[in-house]
This record gives sequence, C-alpha cells and structure tokens, in this order.
Amino acid sequence: MINKEVSSVAEAVADILDGATVMIGGFGEAGSPIELIHALIDQGATNLTVVNNNTGTGEVGLAALIKAGRVSTMVCSYPRSANSKVFPELYRSGHTALELVPQGTLAERIRAGGAGIPAFYTPTAVGTPLGEGVERRTFDDRDYLLVRGLTADVALIKGRAADRHGNVVYNKTARNFSPLMAMAAKTTIVQAASVVPIGELDPEVVVTPGIFVHRVVAVPNPGHEAELVAAGVSYP
Repeated sequence: MINKEVSSVAEAVADILDGATVMIGGFGEAGSPIELIHALIDQGATNLTVVNNNTGTGEVGLAALIKAGRVSTMVCSYPRSANSKVFPELYRSGHTALELVPQGTLAERIRAGGAGIPAFYTPTAVGTPLGEGVERRTFDDRDYLLVRGLTADVALIKGRAADRHGNVVYNKTARNFSPLMAMAAKTTIVQAASVVPIGELDPEVVVTPGIFVHRVVAVPNPGHEAELVAAGVSYP
C-alpha cells in the first residue's frame, strides 16, 4: 500500500495550478481546512474556481483566499452569512463571480460527479431565477431541471484522524460535504489532527476510504475559525 503522508501543508498543495477547480470541505466553521487554505494562499495559485457551502467568515480560511484575489468564481449555497464581509464586496465589484446553487442540489451535484453521473433532474429551483435558461422536463406532471454533476481538480478536506493509507474519520458534523468532495476530485488532500498507525482506525467507522485520498498531512492543533474571527485575526 502507498504511504500518502506528506511532511507539510506547503508540500501538500505545492502543485495546485492556476485555473484549478478546488472543492473545500466545511459547513461554516465546521470542517474548514484552514491550514491547507492558508498554505494555498502562500503557494500563490490564482484564478481558482472554489466549491464550498459558503464564502467564509472574517479574514481567515476561505475568506482570506478570496480576499487575496485568488478566486475568480465561487460555487456555493450561502454567499453571505454572519461575519461574511470579503466576498460581498468583491462580488459587487465584479472581481469574483458567483454560481448560486441550492444546498441540497449542491450536495447532489458533488455526489453525482464523484459517482460518474454527468447530470440529473431535480425539481428544486423550478420557477425561480435559478431555473431560467435551464433545460426542463416533465415527469408525472411535475417539472424538473437538468443540472450537471460537479467534479474538481483538487479537494481540500479536514479530518479528525487519518492513517498513512488515506483512510479518514471526521469529527461529527465537520464531516459535512467532505466525503462527497473526496470522491469528486482528481486529487484529494486531507489535513488531520492526527495521523495514526495502519490498523488503528476501526474499518467499521472509516468514512472516507483511502482509495479516494491522495495526500495526508498532520495538523495537530488546527485553528478554529470562530475563535480566529473573534480575535480579529487576518491572514496573511
């Protein structure tokens, strides 16, 4: 089996290219891989399309990546939430584009992409501006919209623990979109609070199997977005 552990977050994100599509796990603060995102800022990749539930808060993590001008398009469900002050300004200025996707549809688009399903029909957004110009069909007297599955070049994910083969477990709701994103990306990079010896993770509780993970890096004391925002931290 392949040892997928790398020595640093910088090494983990070193080959992410300009123009890449990057899925970033997290539901608000829960499960946000802050250290990997900050390493991506330092690495310098730009013109990124980022897929996430929201657009970050404060000036750390995803919000810091957007503030640095590295994100050309956000694909998300909640572009403005509590303490979200970076993205709205860049969106209004025309610097960062937005593809707004209902949350359930976003999750299913990612799942479909990971399962090799190119598109599917959903009734969500029928009759709203999001449905304008979208192919529509009627099944059993109900209208549905055709939406595309989502895939990515890279997924950045935060786990509670992982082993060197890339098997990952999560901390409760920090799991959120991450297992789906791991399946939908060409390269999945996981930061974990601990990287444990092979065999220590109970296979019955592994959520993301190592077949979907390409790199693992230990981040023993990950930052917590709410605490950083409350302290007024800005990155870099």
